Amino acid sequence: MTVSIPAEPELTNEERLAVARAVTQFNRGLYFECHDTLEEVWSGMRGPARDFFQGLIQVSVGFHHLRRGTPAGAFSTFTKALGRFEAYPGRYFGFEVAAERARLRALLAARAGEEIAVPEPPPVWRFDGLPAADPGPRG
Repeated sequence: MTVSIPAEPELTNEERLAVARAVTQFNRGLYFECHDTLEEVWSGMRGPARDFFQGLIQVSVGFHHLRRGTPAGAFSTFTKALGRFEAYPGRYFGFEVAAERARLRALLAARAGEEIAVPEPPPVWRFDGLPAADPGPRG
């Protein structure tokens, strides 16, 4: 049986800069802003990379929920993101999908009856091959 690996997205320079900005926002804890930035790229995307980017959006929304103290919303979106990431190889678009799946599974397992917050140290995304980007306004 042959496993189909989703094709990586072909992004414009502007879209690559937007993804880089979203990564910087995520890494600075600007989860809502990251979600907004990624949605701009995702909304015009078609093809197999669309679910990958939707998973990233859901992860950023999940951490936004944790920061706001709404763990039920966080776990719901983390579960959806994990499902989206399952179709992708361990590394996709310069991103360690396997590590993100492991982080999401650990967060979901920790839910067992306890309140949970954004982990310390906070999560960090790393993508190879993206340009440096300004995260934009701090809100």
